[in-house]
Amino acid sequence: MPFLGQDWRSPGQSWVKTEEGWKKSTEDEKNNNLSEVVQSFSKEEAYYKENLLLSLNYDAAAKKRKKDLLNNNTKVPYFHKDQWIYVHKGSTKERHGYCTLGEAFNRLDFCSAIKDPKRFNYVVRLLELIAKSQLPSLSGVALKNFMNILERVVQKVLDDQQNVRPIKELLQTLYGSLCSLVKDMGKSVLVGNINIWVYRMENILQWKQQLDNIQIRRPATTGMTLTDLPASLQLNIMRCLSDGRDIVSLGQVCPDLGVVSEDRLLWKNLCQYHFTDRQIRKRLMVSDKGHLEWKRMYFKMTRCYPHKEQYCETLHFCTHCHILFWKDTNHPCTANNSESCCVPVSPQGFINLFKF
Repeated sequence: MPFLGQDWRSPGQSWVKTEEGWKKSTEDEKNNNLSEVVQSFSKEEAYYKENLLLSLNYDAAAKKRKKDLLNNNTKVPYFHKDQWIYVHKGSTKERHGYCTLGEAFNRLDFCSAIKDPKRFNYVVRLLELIAKSQLPSLSGVALKNFMNILERVVQKVLDDQQNVRPIKELLQTLYGSLCSLVKDMGKSVLVGNINIWVYRMENILQWKQQLDNIQIRRPATTGMTLTDLPASLQLNIMRCLSDGRDIVSLGQVCPDLGVVSEDRLLWKNLCQYHFTDRQIRKRLMVSDKGHLEWKRMYFKMTRCYPHKEQYCETLHFCTHCHILFWKDTNHPCTANNSESCCVPVSPQGFINLFKF
């Protein structure tokens, strides 16, 4: 067997590897071999030097391309498009478990979800919850992915001119969180250089300015509009709205819609939808005429209690397979009845899922 140092059985000798195998060599033989190596190296020095420079230039170019790919200013950021991921605290040889919020946020296909109207509000709410309290728990790649997805959300709103208010609230929440976190940058609260975060905060202010300057284009059609419908149909349309602010905004379009938006039964149903009877009894407000002021009660309770969240499509979690997936995509479930073990996951439930 070979020895790394001198052979203890014969001082002054060592083992060297040759084409014929391992052989003993004395100190003189070692010096002769070393001189031959030096001569051969001097003959081919120019050739190897040229190849070395070429390889270094290639490595430098590859590193620069990789850095540009991960940089926020890159024109083609990379997004994962996994329709489902395995969520578990531990990992096995067969499958890897994603046990952090950042890993799950990186792997799941949120880039395509923002293009789907059924998933858009779900993703926006998830971004808002992360911006409130989960930014320090994200890795550097997850933070870049977060900002890239947010940029696409803002661009979609600018193009479609829809969902302007929730995106402005999201940007305001994110900016407020960054202002408080950047002050503690010396304590390693956020990943990255402080100049990068100052640049991102400037981008957030620019996005807010662009959203403030949006001018809603009037439709080119000259057919029937909402104001042409009977009051009963207008009231039925308002009953489909789950946010009181949308009802108030709709009532400001014209005086007729303003009268419809003050319907007491409309606000009563809205209060009973979002809040429990116990919560309503604690916030009773009676007018001078002895009637309950449901509209004022609604806005008062919104400041005290959380809203009831409603989404067209959400992520689902399989309790049998520990897999997180979108509802309309199939996952490799091994249960006999896969539908019974799949539960919907709210945005807050998505964050709680990774709190082990």
